[in-house]
Amino acid sequence: MIIEQSASRVAIVTGAARGIGAAVAGRLAADGHDVALFDLDAANCSDTVAMVEAHGRRAVAVACDVADEAAVARGVDEVTHQLGAPAILVNNAGIVRDRTLARMSLEDWEVVLSVNLRSVFLMSRAVQPHMRAMGYGRIVNLSSIAALGVFGEANYSAAKAGVQGITRTLAIELGPHGITVNAVAPGFIVTDMTRAIAERIKMPFDDMVATMMRDIHVGRPGVPDDISHAVAFFADERSAFVTGQVLYVAGAPRG
Repeated sequence: MIIEQSASRVAIVTGAARGIGAAVAGRLAADGHDVALFDLDAANCSDTVAMVEAHGRRAVAVACDVADEAAVARGVDEVTHQLGAPAILVNNAGIVRDRTLARMSLEDWEVVLSVNLRSVFLMSRAVQPHMRAMGYGRIVNLSSIAALGVFGEANYSAAKAGVQGITRTLAIELGPHGITVNAVAPGFIVTDMTRAIAERIKMPFDDMVATMMRDIHVGRPGVPDDISHAVAFFADERSAFVTGQVLYVAGAPRG
């Protein structure tokens, strides 16, 4: 049996300026898709724009606070005007504000829930009319192994567990319209974010890697491309019979 190459689609990737988001955007472009790159500052996406265009695909950088309802609506409208209706959405934007419960402020709690979970709701709600009209869509949400519980990350863990809940619910709601909804849950990935965490807690990054490696069985830490390959599987039109799933990409059994 010959499996044909997937058709070219318009994709949106949030938090696309660097790290996992940039890797996902590059992989989707390599797979033949045009990509809209959402970030707080569009100028920060210049390198990702260049990477997408190097694959011969169109790219547009959109300044968007994905936790703001009006900003999300404007951003999706801009993508539709410049590239066409979005058929793929990757909800990757996220932040951390790690503190133990005794030290966590209400602001720490609310901003992490807003960026990591509220944004998934807002972005998914904004794109689904376009996907319904096409009778086709792929939504891929970034969860985390933190959904299983991590010391000092009550806010982040709650948000990432919530991502898994909304993923399964939207899979039920949107499946009849040809839209699949899945989640990728990364383990420890070497990114600017994890380096910043090490710096904030005053731990040498090599020591952090060594500590995390105790629970990783494949002999190395993760890199952004490990996540982009998993996202690309869920984003492919040939994955039409897979929905409501959470794939842990952590170098060890999880979930």
